[in-house]
Amino acid sequence: QVQLVESGGGLVQPGGSLRLSCAASGRIFSIDAMSWYRQAPGRQRELVAAITSGGSTNYADSVKGRFTISRDNAKNTVYLQMNSLKPEDTAVYYCNADVVVTSTLPSFGSWGQGTQVTVSS
Repeated sequence: QVQLVESGGGLVQPGGSLRLSCAASGRIFSIDAMSWYRQAPGRQRELVAAITSGGSTNYADSVKGRFTISRDNAKNTVYLQMNSLKPEDTAVYYCNADVVVTSTLPSFGSWGQGTQVTVSS
């Protein structure tokens, strides 16, 4: 069983910063890509940032230059540093990991429970 546990969400004022963490645990052989998604009320879940096992990154245009995704492979953990936060960043943030359980099987997507980020004065 693979579990993802997120932390770091909360309430922050516009212009402030938050750092989200998501640690994967359980039976894990390796992890390919890791990513962060978010979903605001009435909107579809959208990709915020992604990072490959080798460290290549990709960001949504709306967060580029403000957010930074990183990972610690030894800890099976992905981070999202969020700076210059805006009210429109308010959403539930979910982490995702493409987990390889056994070397002979393909990876599968595993999701965290989500953590609320609220940007408000």
